[in-house]
Amino acid sequence: MFAKFENAVLKGIQSKAQRRFILLGTLGALLLSVMMIPTEIVLAKMLPGKNNDTYNIYVKLPEGSSIEQTTSVTNCVASIVQQEKEVVNLEVFLGMGSPLDFAGLIKGSHFKNSENVGELVLNLTKKHEREEPSYMMVQRLRPVILQTCAPIVPHSDISFVEPPAGPPTLAAIVAEIYGDNTNGIRTLAQKVEKIFAQTKGLVDVDTMQDTIYSTFDIKVNEDKAARSGIAVQQINDIMYLAFEGMDVAVKNSSKYNDQIPIFLSLSNDTKRFTKKDLDSLQSKLSSLKLMNKYGMMVPITEIVSVIPTPSHPMIMSKDLHQMTNVLAETDMVSQVYPLLDARKAILAQLATDYEITKTGLFDLELKDKKSGEVYELKWDGEMKVTLDTFRDLGGAFIAALVLIFLLMVVYYKSYTLSGIILTGSFLSIIGVIVGHWFMNLFTADTFFLTATSLIGFIALIGISSRNSLLLIDFTKSLMYDKGMPKAEAIAYATATRAKPIFLTAVAIILASTLLAGDAVFGGLGVSLIFGTIAAVIASLIVVPILLYNADLERHFQFHEKKAVSITDPL
Repeated sequence: MFAKFENAVLKGIQSKAQRRFILLGTLGALLLSVMMIPTEIVLAKMLPGKNNDTYNIYVKLPEGSSIEQTTSVTNCVASIVQQEKEVVNLEVFLGMGSPLDFAGLIKGSHFKNSENVGELVLNLTKKHEREEPSYMMVQRLRPVILQTCAPIVPHSDISFVEPPAGPPTLAAIVAEIYGDNTNGIRTLAQKVEKIFAQTKGLVDVDTMQDTIYSTFDIKVNEDKAARSGIAVQQINDIMYLAFEGMDVAVKNSSKYNDQIPIFLSLSNDTKRFTKKDLDSLQSKLSSLKLMNKYGMMVPITEIVSVIPTPSHPMIMSKDLHQMTNVLAETDMVSQVYPLLDARKAILAQLATDYEITKTGLFDLELKDKKSGEVYELKWDGEMKVTLDTFRDLGGAFIAALVLIFLLMVVYYKSYTLSGIILTGSFLSIIGVIVGHWFMNLFTADTFFLTATSLIGFIALIGISSRNSLLLIDFTKSLMYDKGMPKAEAIAYATATRAKPIFLTAVAIILASTLLAGDAVFGGLGVSLIFGTIAAVIASLIVVPILLYNADLERHFQFHEKKAVSITDPL
């Protein structure tokens, strides 16, 4: 078998047509495989979706919504998810966030403290006991819940939050908008949010800023109250009693040492307003009367004034700079491509109102044409982590290539041989990319080229370099010590070293199959499997041709020796 392979290699490297065909075919395969990434045949993402045993659903109603409205929306969501057989149990938190987990700490769940927010925590059956991954369940339930429950209270936001596969972030895509003008930041954030909502692949779009809504301040006319014989404390107490409830007395008990407070509150129907307007509030207040010190009942509307005022929104800052965040999650797609689409739309749609300048890789600077105010748009979230990760891994890959090249130059004292080794190592990228495309054909969701895939590719550099080293060292031994001609030495070395190369490759492939099925490390396993296959092909077919084209006689100080057997000792 190996004798036939030796003859095939010998004929291949001696035939100019075959050498050209193999080299051009390899170059074409390299270009085609690399082009799969920008053409989106193979999609890149930092980490794929993780199959979790739990996830959360955030409910956010418009500012000023009542707890009853929040209850109606959360009950609608709960009624839908309870029909799922994979849902073991769920918890509902109204007016607050759930107990903190790692993802909730980053997303600010602990800041929830108002009647317009709610959170549901779902616990699922163990991932090994169900066929549908949690992220596929979220993708399936999201449109159903949004269509059914969000219209109950207009402008309600319902978002799904899963424990992250990697480092937790505020959202998949975060647009940080900085500026000195609060209203300008708010206006720009609303425009960016609208663009996000129109971008394919982005869901759960939201802006981290309070909505400005109308409120009513009740101001006591102290002069009228004093003339009416009403104390200000009486007014405060009756207002608090009417709309919140309070302790009015205590009850003694023989069973308990402490007194038991008696809490008085009006019924929900009595406290409920028919409309959110000034007339409804004044109608409620007109029914409240206080007894003054003369025993006369005084309507509270006679001694207070109702003043409509706008709400006071929260002002956010980061690194002492005023800002706000526009958030969006991705629906089973990479963060890179929706961000590029959204950025392109921002450049096109906001150009009429702003002078836009590109800063950094994706960041933008926007100058308002009317006011001259300057705003900065910076990208953060999982997208930022993705860029940083791929940048660092790319740097690690380049550093590995440079170090291997320098080490080979020191060892062989030849730039040509070092370049051949690096070329053989780099060709394993063909297998890495094509392997991801091949696996994507057999998976229900997208099989992404992830950060773990790049880790596998970097690991392959050492494996591929070792294969080339085996061939070069054995070829050098045959030419320098045995005096064998270049073509015969390359063919014999390739055939002889093929067996250990194959055995090493099989061991790597079999070991990597355990990783290929994992949600997070599947990219690592696929890179090692298909990259190893490509590295073996490159080592046994491409590297011999590159060696034949090199001036090995000069590198190895070749002197032909006649009638010397291969089996003779050196």
